[in-house]
Amino acid sequence: MTTLTLNLPLQTASRDAGAWAAAVHLLTLWYARARQRSQLAALSDRQLADIGVTREQADREAAKPFWRS
Repeated sequence: MTTLTLNLPLQTASRDAGAWAAAVHLLTLWYARARQRSQLAALSDRQLADIGVTREQADREAAKPFWRS
């Protein structure tokens, strides 16, 4: 008698979990970028000068889409 064991469902579940984790990580990263760029755009010129950033640099960074680093 021969015994055959298939681990395909378990491997597929593991691969799917990894894909979900990667998707959640990417969405979290995108959300953080959008929030940080919004906060940067809201800083006053004086606050920007305190951190060594010009208004032009801040505006350019804030104008980037969330998916672009």
